[in-house]
Amino acid sequence: MAGSEEPITSPDQRKPGHPRLFWTLTIVASLLLLALTFGNHRGNVENVWLIALSAAGFLTVVIDWTLRRNGLR
Repeated sequence: MAGSEEPITSPDQRKPGHPRLFWTLTIVASLLLLALTFGNHRGNVENVWLIALSAAGFLTVVIDWTLRRNGLR
């Protein structure tokens, strides 16, 4: 059973995931958060949070796309 162990690898030796799937799901989730701003709430606190979380999602996609394009993972 000693030979059935998996080798120890560093994170840069592992295969990257599916970045397009991650980007697509993040953009869809951000758009859904923006759609929630058109709700039946009166205050703007909810709108600020929804817009900030949506912007964070879009910013994450842009940063990840830029780093992968430049070869930095």
